[in-house]
Amino acid sequence: MSDDPYSALGLSKSASAAEIKKAYRKLVRTSHPDLHPDDAGAEARFKVITAAHDLLKDPALRARFDAGEIDATGAERPPRTYYRDHADAGGQGFGQRSGPTSGFGDFGDPSDIFAHILRQRARGGDGGYPQPGPDLRYSLEVAFLDAVLGSKTRISLPEGGNLEVRIPKGMQDGQSLRLRGRGGAGYDGGPAGDALVTVQIRPHPVFRREGDDILITLPITIDEAVLGGKVTAPTIDGPVSVNIPKGANSGRILRLRGRGVARASGPAGDALIELRIVTPPAIDAALSDFLAEWRKSHANDPRKAMMQEAAE
Repeated sequence: MSDDPYSALGLSKSASAAEIKKAYRKLVRTSHPDLHPDDAGAEARFKVITAAHDLLKDPALRARFDAGEIDATGAERPPRTYYRDHADAGGQGFGQRSGPTSGFGDFGDPSDIFAHILRQRARGGDGGYPQPGPDLRYSLEVAFLDAVLGSKTRISLPEGGNLEVRIPKGMQDGQSLRLRGRGGAGYDGGPAGDALVTVQIRPHPVFRREGDDILITLPITIDEAVLGGKVTAPTIDGPVSVNIPKGANSGRILRLRGRGVARASGPAGDALIELRIVTPPAIDAALSDFLAEWRKSHANDPRKAMMQEAAE
């Protein structure tokens, strides 16, 4: 990704959290590969802006990046605790930045460091300190149903090989998974870091998610709306039969309890089916003549109350 996540989002370092969110959403609309299937560069741009947003939206990670503690990928910068790393520090003295022991972190008195180095050299060591490896950050795009129902997938690693990732049921867009010990190698015998996988969920053409509820817009015909009856509707678990009540209007919502997102603990959400009346693709003479005669004896103005309220 870009060495500067601010530049990737077109922002300055003084950008607020709201400005970061706004810039990301704007760029997603122009770079998401699902929205621009004919744009060969969309996927690469989307990965860059997503990685930049993942880093800057987290106040703690942003602060560490601004302080130079991590790079633009979220990886820890190698610790600098040896004399050779500070030999060109000029008049500031050994490792000194803001105080007499600044730059040593949690190591305490500098004399303890020298004593440890001497002991290590006497034993044939190199004077290093075991340190955990850096956490490595990845972005993973998954299908809507894979996130809702749970799945397993793999990430191809830049250095080769792959990493298996288990997506738990009910995973939400933007959530991160921590894979312990699958990050960068430790320093001087320290443990490996973790892999942090941020999940981006592709939109679905039929299902939408609101919390643990699944929203579905179901087209129905004029006669189904007037007469009612049973129709087949899709859910995340497969098609089901639903009853359309007589006289149903567009916008009416039918609730199917327990047909939403199921988690490892707690009750499942519901499926909310919003009805939408759809006229026939072609209006034939029989239907047109029938409705013309019906209108003569069944005058009705569904907008009357609305117009009166609007005038008040």
